[in-house]
Amino acid sequence: MPTGSSATPDDSQAGPAQPPGPRHADATDRNRGSTAGAGVPLPPGDARVVWDEWDVPHISAGTDPGLCYAFGWAQMRAHGDLILRLYGEARGRAAEYWGEDHLAADRFIHTMDVPRRAEAWVEAQSASARACLNSFVDGMNAYCGSHRAHLGEDVAGVLPVRPADVLAHVQRVIHLAFVAGNSEPAARTWSEVPGSNGWAIAPGRSASGKALLLINPHLPWQGLFTWFEVQLQGPALDVYGAALVGIPFVGLGFTDCLGWTHTVNTLKGADLFELDLVEGGYAWDQDVRPFDVETVCLHVRQADGSRRTEELRIERSVHGPVVARRQQQALALRVVGLDQPHLLEQYWAMARATCLADFEAATARLQMPFFNTVYADRDGHIMYLFGGRVPVRPGGTWSDWLGPIAGRTSATLWTTTHAYADLPRVVDPPAGWVQNANDPPWFSTFPPTLERTAFPAYMAPDGLDFRPQRSLRLLLAQAQFSFADVVAAKHDTRAELADHVLDELVTAARQSPTLLAREAGEVLACWDRHLDPESRGAVLFAAWMRAAATPRGMGRTPASAYRLPWHAADPLGTPVGLADGNAAVGALLEAAGQVLAVHGRLDAAWGDEYRYRGAAVDIAAHGGADPLGIFRAVGWGGADAQGRRAAVSGDSFVAVVEFSSPVRAQALLAYGNASQADLRGDDRQLELMARKSLRPVWRSQTEVDAHAVQGTVFQAGVPPR
Repeated sequence: MPTGSSATPDDSQAGPAQPPGPRHADATDRNRGSTAGAGVPLPPGDARVVWDEWDVPHISAGTDPGLCYAFGWAQMRAHGDLILRLYGEARGRAAEYWGEDHLAADRFIHTMDVPRRAEAWVEAQSASARACLNSFVDGMNAYCGSHRAHLGEDVAGVLPVRPADVLAHVQRVIHLAFVAGNSEPAARTWSEVPGSNGWAIAPGRSASGKALLLINPHLPWQGLFTWFEVQLQGPALDVYGAALVGIPFVGLGFTDCLGWTHTVNTLKGADLFELDLVEGGYAWDQDVRPFDVETVCLHVRQADGSRRTEELRIERSVHGPVVARRQQQALALRVVGLDQPHLLEQYWAMARATCLADFEAATARLQMPFFNTVYADRDGHIMYLFGGRVPVRPGGTWSDWLGPIAGRTSATLWTTTHAYADLPRVVDPPAGWVQNANDPPWFSTFPPTLERTAFPAYMAPDGLDFRPQRSLRLLLAQAQFSFADVVAAKHDTRAELADHVLDELVTAARQSPTLLAREAGEVLACWDRHLDPESRGAVLFAAWMRAAATPRGMGRTPASAYRLPWHAADPLGTPVGLADGNAAVGALLEAAGQVLAVHGRLDAAWGDEYRYRGAAVDIAAHGGADPLGIFRAVGWGGADAQGRRAAVSGDSFVAVVEFSSPVRAQALLAYGNASQADLRGDDRQLELMARKSLRPVWRSQTEVDAHAVQGTVFQAGVPPR
């Protein structure tokens, strides 16, 4: 195994030397004006935006800055209030704009030095990247300047947008929400974080003889994780896909040549280090090391509109900033990738790639510190990559690095990350497909081609949760896949968990002396093991799963929950059975009581409780969340007064792509492509979701013009309207 690594400076977490005296959170903003000066920023080049019937903007321009200007304009038109709120939060000034409820988040943003690092990232951009970033921001400010009435009054104070806001937002989403959020030492496992499915099928397994790609992220349907569907056409560029809102590049997408998707991986890119506090600082290598200390003044809006000032004391250690204290110990957070400011350039290079070699050359920059990549192209190549920045650790297993790490000596301090060549990667495997459903890399194809022992034990965990097992079963179920087969598989609602435990649960229930347990067992025995609107027994099974996960139930670890825990020798057949049938029946009785209280019957249909809700629709839903093992992944909010739960996460932007000539694609964005008040309310895609359908993707000028509903033309140097 290669041992090459990419250096991360030892002090990359600590920030620059601090000047004496407190620094105001808005000091940088007060000293820097709008990127375009006074007035509405003018387009740097000609561009055209055509909005189709699904609110998807098709943006074309002769220059990259012109394209980015129109891209910023389009995002602000669709999500202006949301973007301004997100940028205000990324500045660490949300409490100043919106009050005390945001103060804790502001403290964390400044503790992690996001606003100042964002300014440094702006300065680090190449001339071409900075021109694009400035133009993206100018397009946003231009829209706000000429359409102020379309924006909420509560977000107007964030204006004008600045380039550093964009890069602060990128850090907040990627480095804090994904990388650090995936590494929280809380009572959740790697399989419970926001996730995704991704497939790539080679021509030999495709009915058309053309490679197929499934793009299927599962994220919350709001806030930081909102997708914006778009087509960008510029110099040597024609990419269609989705960007996370407020970010100036397509994160998942395809071109005529190739396509890619991401899934949340099991990469451990952030660690909490436990520091022993002593007089003068913290214990370090048999000595005492002082903290680097800075004070930041935060402004907090009061209910009467006035503002108070609060001083935030920030302590930074060799590991990173202190994020918590408890008695004589402190916790410091170290995060990979904070010294890698060139994500924009990497993703624009990925979108311009024309073959696998080009794509890998772009990806190998590792400016993105996270995510698996699943790839397919018109040449028939497919690839899986365990992507991101993996710390070069001094040893141990993946689980050894889960909790707070002893940080009193340099023995546990990592300072470099693995090079691209070190990462698990599969290209054109014999099986003819690669997949990921947030599982570790070892079963990215089947039979496996990656040798677990060839990689450091800390690289990724072992195990295979139920949704990736379902993904593998679907891919192993047939020799070839048509485009329609992939669409159908994407909507599969069978509960993999049921196939591992239901028979023993029913048997145990039938043997119970309690009538209610026996009745519940019969309902489950008749269930079709799917989570479709008409599936009776699914509500009871989901309630049982929740009850079994409580301390009173079976517990969540394989050793306590299953008769046989998961084992690599039988990756699809384990875990299986119930370790404690009595405990399982006890959880079933609890679940039965809950279902009866809400629905008045044990055999309530899935659609009686689980709904797709929009502005004007309330539709019986299908799909479910981990650990049920549903490939059609949907997460649910809390129950309302009628006991019904609405979808709030899961399948969002979905695309199936076939690399034929021309490329064939269908897509769906469940919640629609706009959140702005005057545009929100189109529930047609939610209705398609309920029908397990996708919609056509239009990319050619003929198709786009045929389905155009609105357009905007930008001329260089001419004020937009």
